[in-house]
Amino acid sequence: MINPRLFDQYGIDTAKDLGIGKRCARPFDTVLIDKQGSCYACECTSWLPQSIGNLQTRSLDQILGSEMHQHLQGSIQDSTYRYCNEHQCPYILGGGIQESDSTGIRHLRLAIDDSCNLRCPSCRKGLIFHKTGSTYNRGIRLADKINSWLLHYQHPVQVHIGSDGDPFASHVYQHFMEHTPRRDNIKYSILTNALMIKESHTAIPHIMANLNNLGVSIDGASRQTYETLRLGGKWEKILEALECVSQLKQEHGFVFDLHMVVQQDNWREMPMMLDLADTHDADKVYFNRIQDWNTGIDFDKQDFVDDAEFQGLLADVNKHPKAYTSTLA
Repeated sequence: MINPRLFDQYGIDTAKDLGIGKRCARPFDTVLIDKQGSCYACECTSWLPQSIGNLQTRSLDQILGSEMHQHLQGSIQDSTYRYCNEHQCPYILGGGIQESDSTGIRHLRLAIDDSCNLRCPSCRKGLIFHKTGSTYNRGIRLADKINSWLLHYQHPVQVHIGSDGDPFASHVYQHFMEHTPRRDNIKYSILTNALMIKESHTAIPHIMANLNNLGVSIDGASRQTYETLRLGGKWEKILEALECVSQLKQEHGFVFDLHMVVQQDNWREMPMMLDLADTHDADKVYFNRIQDWNTGIDFDKQDFVDDAEFQGLLADVNKHPKAYTSTLA
């Protein structure tokens, strides 16, 4: 039933009892679907790595009603949180577990295509782009099954697009966004590097009109750092994109966030990132510690969190009302 190797990979002790007296909403109101069709009852596969079923072989309703889903939910209800990754989950680390009595899906997170126009070293080893072939075809089938489920789902739900690739560079996500049902109960959030948003947003007016949140991943607040860490990106282009997002925010009223993967080569620019947020009217800045995705980064050189200079800078950053730094604790 439970695959121990998945938890061993992340150092998760499944015999633990965290004794958390709050009922985390995520295993009850969230499902994440990856590019293989595997479904997870959390926002991130590394926070709760056990799949609850696969969309290639079962319907989403069958998966949500599965014994595995109920079993994982039971680990929240009994307060043990034994299957959760307390080393990475920002809600556990920051003490900000969000409770809910919801019994239906409120957040549908799509990670069904990793195509991207950038090749950031923190994320991948090279350029990934699917326009034909089996991976692309599987992504299209998954997109169609998800849209079919959304067509009949009656409750309010927010669809989160782009946690693995870029929504505007991906042909799979373009297909999904162009064919998603036009229904008032469906809202959206998008995470993007924003480099293609100026040319692409006009093709999805129904999504822009129902967009709750738009996040922009940007790992540098200076030309040199940005172009080093966001390989393929140009500083002038991202500044132009941020201005475009700022204007779209005024038009559509969505929440605009910046996301920075904090690492050895950019942590000193965290205050500059907050300045960039102020300049372009971003509402929040999420500072997320770099994770090991087996991209070849030397993690012996990423041990900066305990550095006295970093801790001093972090204390100053945390004084800013737009800063979110729970994964840096």
